[in-house]
Amino acid sequence: MNDDQLLRYSRHLLLDDIGVEGQQRLLDSHALVIGAGGLGSPVALYLATAGVGHMTLVDHDTVDITNLQRQIAHNLSRVGMPKAESARLTIGAINPDVQVHSVMQRADIASLEHAVAVADVVLDCTDNFQTRHAINAACVKARKPLVSGAAIGFDGQISVYDIRQVNAPCYACVFPDVANVEEVRCATMGVFAPLVGIIGSMQAAEALKLLMGLGSSLAGRLQMLDGRHMEWTEIRVTRQVGCPVCAPPQVDWKSSFPSPEKSTS
Repeated sequence: MNDDQLLRYSRHLLLDDIGVEGQQRLLDSHALVIGAGGLGSPVALYLATAGVGHMTLVDHDTVDITNLQRQIAHNLSRVGMPKAESARLTIGAINPDVQVHSVMQRADIASLEHAVAVADVVLDCTDNFQTRHAINAACVKARKPLVSGAAIGFDGQISVYDIRQVNAPCYACVFPDVANVEEVRCATMGVFAPLVGIIGSMQAAEALKLLMGLGSSLAGRLQMLDGRHMEWTEIRVTRQVGCPVCAPPQVDWKSSFPSPEKSTS
């Protein structure tokens, strides 16, 4: 860490739980942020300001004027620009030391496999179940922690899915991949502007804790926020025995061994 970094991150260094060692872990870390919209904006900005050294931003969409009500990484001059690139520019203006790779394409199974494998933590800031399940599958395969958030209307939720922990569920354990699930998007339902900031900031906090090995994560705990009344509800969730994504394959022991042949005299 150089003198400029010691000054920039001095408020972290003053925390006994972080200090120089914890900050260095952040500087050496790589976060994959999928989605650079309402949730991805505060996530990316807080990870960058906190000193995560490497970040990959994935988003296929472009900035629209309707995004500016809540997506704080963008501004009016960037309407029409790819969101991943707009967020990269904002990060660069705040902390130019962060190495940001912007990917202007939709996250799919093929592209996620490599991106997840080289990341230390993955943050799902998307708005549809198909992409969320693809991200989860890639994280399970690579055994990488996933910080997942969602916000619609006045309701938000957040959890961590980390199968490195015994009995901790993956995303599919809690939200099974059902073919006929009805997608609800903010374009039709709307979203309370500060809600994405609340959930996104919590996602960033969980990711930073994971990267530094600090405290305990939300693995096994799904927190839900009623933004109308600012009331939190938490439910405990566990790994599902029959989960098609993270459960180990069941072994048929009887068929694994040949049947003893009858002896003949």
